[in-house]
Amino acid sequence: MADNRAIGVFDSGLGGLTVAREIMKLLPRENIVYFGDTGRVPYGTKGRDTIRKYALQDERFLLSHDVKMIVAACGTVSSVAADTAEVLPVPFIEVVSHSVRAAVSATKNGKIGILATSATIGSGAHKRQILELLPSAQVIESAGTLLVPIVEEGWTALDDAVAIETLRRYLKPMIDAGIDTLILGCTHFPVLSSIIRKILGETVTLINMGEATALAIEKCLEQSGSLNDGTNSAQYKFYASDKTEAFKSTVNILLGSYNKDFEIEQVDIEKL
Repeated sequence: MADNRAIGVFDSGLGGLTVAREIMKLLPRENIVYFGDTGRVPYGTKGRDTIRKYALQDERFLLSHDVKMIVAACGTVSSVAADTAEVLPVPFIEVVSHSVRAAVSATKNGKIGILATSATIGSGAHKRQILELLPSAQVIESAGTLLVPIVEEGWTALDDAVAIETLRRYLKPMIDAGIDTLILGCTHFPVLSSIIRKILGETVTLINMGEATALAIEKCLEQSGSLNDGTNSAQYKFYASDKTEAFKSTVNILLGSYNKDFEIEQVDIEKL
């Protein structure tokens, strides 16, 4: 039986919009409710109990919109608070395990790079799961601390000198190690894919967490018979816990061609 309710997506900020974009691309009939906890970002600097509390609040908000599935488009939540799924009445999809499986399937020489935020690298989630699936793998990690602000500044053009030089520095250990697969371990980073491809060359496979997650969502919905069979255009609703001056420009960068000047409603997540 088809299920025309929305897919709920949440992130500690706006980076998860790149995951929403991949869902829009792969599953154009699916409705989406997105919540970005921009008032409490980043989650990566918080303790485990606080992250779990925030994740449960975010999930409760999405459930109030009668979603049929919840997607944690947040590397930190996926790494340290995925167990919140145990109390949910709907399926839960996170972004780490699916990108890891894609990377392990793609690698030919067993040398896998992880480019992520310092918090995600510090959790060790990607590396741990890679080695569980491929014990012989060589994992090279790099914390791209400056990349999120670079993306949000809009310095993402193929010839942008700041982005190119910064990425060269972060990617050098991986180039030296001879990786053939790279996990883009932060939802902001797919926006930089063209520059990363230019630096690494065509022989390195880039794993986009959003793409891997969207494929997992499609499989889950197909298996449960819950795909949207409606003929109407998909409806997208966006919520955030705070807004900044750069809010709209960031949304435009992350959604790309899928940005249709959507209205974004501000909510007080603490009161819900």
